Amino acid sequence: MSDNTPLLRLNDLSVDRGVRAKRRTILHGIDLDIAAGEKIGLIGESGSGKTTLARTVLGLISPVSGSVELNGRRIDSLSKNELRAHRRSGAVQYVFQDPLASLDPDIEVGDSIAEGLIVRGGLDRNEIRSRVADAVASVGLDRDIASRLPAELSGGQRQRIAIARAVVLDPSLLLLDEPVSALDSVNRIQILKLLTELGRTRNIAQLFISHDLGAVAALVDRIAVLYQGRIVEVGPTARVINSPAHPYTALLLGSAPTLSGGTVSRERRRELRLALAGESAS
Repeated sequence: MSDNTPLLRLNDLSVDRGVRAKRRTILHGIDLDIAAGEKIGLIGESGSGKTTLARTVLGLISPVSGSVELNGRRIDSLSKNELRAHRRSGAVQYVFQDPLASLDPDIEVGDSIAEGLIVRGGLDRNEIRSRVADAVASVGLDRDIASRLPAELSGGQRQRIAIARAVVLDPSLLLLDEPVSALDSVNRIQILKLLTELGRTRNIAQLFISHDLGAVAALVDRIAVLYQGRIVEVGPTARVINSPAHPYTALLLGSAPTLSGGTVSRERRRELRLALAGESAS
């Protein structure tokens, strides 16, 4: 990969879902680059296609057109064996909104963290144990917590374990799907600080997937706004928040403070809704 090649490149990506008469296009002509170590917020309401985009990046969904490139290599055109090897590498990892979605309730969390290392192979038992202990410590937990079951941990601790399960594989990209929305305010702040620190120290690119623009604004370098399956705006965080170029972005910001203070007026929000209604009709 050359210095100018982005870590992740989505080029004119379109994705359909459903069968026959019920088949519909979820993503339309998505173009997005993410550089190594960059933090991007992917913002959109429920049903806008955010999770479909993430699953496509993971190789779980095949696009109908366009391409997905990681480190200059097309992921969407890999054979089954090549895709299996790519997934085992752990280069892209997904952190769920609900940590229990990735943690087996019946096995110790240390064993859950070790699963990816075991599948990838190449390490003996002692090396795996050491990597797991380091991953647990890297998310701010005592190493002896690895012997506990998920039910014995708090929500914040479980999310830290889910993050440890992802970073133990030394990924280059983390897909973070509403990673703090199920947590209380104290744990939310702590987890976001942890993710920021991990991204900085490990140079991990992060795609924060959220319906709440304000929740990720302080964390990301750029914001991409997804509306009806299309990226309608992408740019530096401060510019997008203070000078939104698309009515939908401005509407998302309508009840949230801008970086310079103030909110969008009620009259302006009505104008924006009318503009969006006209855009949808066209």
